[in-house]
Amino acid sequence: MATKVTKGTVQAQEEKAAQFEKVRYSDEELQEFKTLILKKLEKAKDDYEQLRAAITHSASNGVEDTSPTFKVLEEGASALSKEESGQLAQRQYKFIQNLEAALIRIENKTYGVCRETGKLIPKERLMLVPHATLSVEAKNRR
Repeated sequence: MATKVTKGTVQAQEEKAAQFEKVRYSDEELQEFKTLILKKLEKAKDDYEQLRAAITHSASNGVEDTSPTFKVLEEGASALSKEESGQLAQRQYKFIQNLEAALIRIENKTYGVCRETGKLIPKERLMLVPHATLSVEAKNRR
């Protein structure tokens, strides 16, 4: 005897499944994410310091001893290099801030929850982009 599937039974099954849907990541999973973020944060800070050093080091390399013909070219290239390094340093600093914010969300046990949908961001996405605050679905809607 076949069971009749109605719209009501499907809806009831979906509601039942939603009750058991994970609301947040477990403490073990959060610890795993924390370890990943701390590694990325350490590397990001090292990269940031290297960029800052490159900016300050290039400031000490003057063009006083360069012939006038090449002086203008070198000054232009130096200014462009400083500007690019400055932009990279700025992006790196923002990345560091985002990683630090992710650590705070881990401590608050809100890490991995999409700020728009309230659903869990898939673990695969968080492993690739550990500072993500939006699911792919929410990000694509923007």
